[in-house]
Amino acid sequence: MENLKIVYLGTPDFAVEPLRRLLERQKSDPKCGFEVVGVVTMPDKMINKRGSQLLMSPVKQFAVAENLPVLQPESLKDEDFQAALRGWGADLQIVVAFRMLPESVWNMPRLGTFNLHASLLPQYRGAAPINWAIINGDKETGVTTFFLKHEIDTGDVIYRDVVVIDEKDNAGTLHDKLMLQGGDTVLRTVEAIVGGNVTAKSQDTMYISEEELRPAPKIFRDTCRIDWTRSVEEVYDFVRGMSPYPAAWCALTDNDGKEIAIKVYEVAKEPCAHGKEKCTLVTDGKSFVKVAVDGGYVSLLDVQLAGKKRMPVADLLRGFQFDGLKLI
Repeated sequence: MENLKIVYLGTPDFAVEPLRRLLERQKSDPKCGFEVVGVVTMPDKMINKRGSQLLMSPVKQFAVAENLPVLQPESLKDEDFQAALRGWGADLQIVVAFRMLPESVWNMPRLGTFNLHASLLPQYRGAAPINWAIINGDKETGVTTFFLKHEIDTGDVIYRDVVVIDEKDNAGTLHDKLMLQGGDTVLRTVEAIVGGNVTAKSQDTMYISEEELRPAPKIFRDTCRIDWTRSVEEVYDFVRGMSPYPAAWCALTDNDGKEIAIKVYEVAKEPCAHGKEKCTLVTDGKSFVKVAVDGGYVSLLDVQLAGKKRMPVADLLRGFQFDGLKLI
């Protein structure tokens, strides 16, 4: 029997690990039943204003190092691209952290196309599942493989694997945990498809009503603003859910009304009864800055003023004082 031909579609670091796992299995066992025959990724990006240097996506860098052919279409509906893709003769396509595919692409292989999503679907459908799981204070999340269909993130589920969210995880550390688990889950999914052992389950059977579902919409700058009127737990989870990217932020104002923006990458929580008004800044001017919130204090640990480097708050206090400033 000929190996099942796979085309892999992905772009960022998150998508490298599953591809790596597939190729490692392919190399270690030529009779594994599958072969990655090509990769589709985003076009190279200009990395300076003069446009004199191009940056390859992490997936392209890895694919080139592994001597895999690569397609980088500007448009997935481009006829030349689709003809080249069809020429690879894929039996199956795998999508990891790529972009929405037109039906003419995802429906091309005889076995269809499956996607890896960084949540336990049907929870956290959308663009930012890692961030929102932490922001909402969840204790676990995971990864899901599912077959693509018209509605985004709604296809029939193949496998779901749980990943624990630790108390000190942020979006960056959880990203890496899910990335590693994703490699295992994609490989397991491919092996099941090769073996004819897949029974995909409709997501409609996994919840009772739409009200149960938590979305994961795209995050914008306004989404990242800290609401200091929330509880100590909620503020703590919000900051780590936005760290290190896109980063939570807040605004301060001085006595002259000048506004100062500050990004907040790491905080500590101090649950207690303090009797202070919410949003009050407390500092010794040397080593700490904390904010009185509902149910305790949130201490700023790692911050960045606009136009400055990211640094520990104690370093910031050597040249910047919070006395007289107010949160707005």
